[in-house]
Amino acid sequence: MLPADFDRWLTAPNRRPLVMGVLNVTPDSFSDGGRFSTVDAAVARAEDMVEAGADLIDIGGESTKPRSTRVEAIDQIVRISPVLKACRNLPTTFSVDTTRSLVAKTALDLGAAIVNDISAGCDDARMLPLVADRQCPVVLMHMKGQPATMQDQPAYEDVVAEVQSFLNERAKAFEAAGVAPHRILIDPGIGFGKTADHNWTLMGATSQLCRSGRPVLVGASRKGFIGKLTGRTDAADRVFGTAAAVAWVVTQGAAIVRVHDIAEMVDVVKVASALRDHLPPGLGQ
Repeated sequence: MLPADFDRWLTAPNRRPLVMGVLNVTPDSFSDGGRFSTVDAAVARAEDMVEAGADLIDIGGESTKPRSTRVEAIDQIVRISPVLKACRNLPTTFSVDTTRSLVAKTALDLGAAIVNDISAGCDDARMLPLVADRQCPVVLMHMKGQPATMQDQPAYEDVVAEVQSFLNERAKAFEAAGVAPHRILIDPGIGFGKTADHNWTLMGATSQLCRSGRPVLVGASRKGFIGKLTGRTDAADRVFGTAAAVAWVVTQGAAIVRVHDIAEMVDVVKVASALRDHLPPGLGQ
């Protein structure tokens, strides 16, 4: 999917669910342990994801797994820039996973078309005017705290209501900055400052989250709460658990799933999407 196709998708009345591939060009990502931290390995991985059917590729130069420490903007830029330059001709749309406006600006200059900000613009206020100026799509995610501390006993009175309220407020802030409403996507932040129970509750409320009218992105791929339930300690062994999660959120209205196992999840999304289209009235959304 090219950027122009994605822009049309945003306003399509019956848009199909998309698969976003994860490309971590970091030495310490939770799921791939730095397998794609070299330029050659990252480019080859991007090519493989396109071949496997990924609609979008989300590139990030900073690990945001629990207990991780933040990476300076310049270091993120050094990691992602050569990969984006080498991938300019790939028939796909790149998203940049960053909370830093300088990193986002650099990535957009190098051909990325989407900003994926896990802080929803809270880490760097300059992200709002940048996105408004470029009129690029932006994904706003809910995160409680920072990656280094977000799993230190996170607590909510009503996790769904609080996540919805936060995302609505941040979306309004981006709109007030001049971002077109249809270019704002939201992400409940599965695994970011949530216990396993919080994650399951949010997943179960996917259809409620989708009622905002904004496209909802869900990133549950290979995450720890799936491993805790299934007993799969190695993240790479959580493909089937991830497949179940992806199937559920798609039938409930999720617009994009962010995943590591592209070919497998492309099939899952196709089947789940067909089921969603054929659910009897009153079921699903």
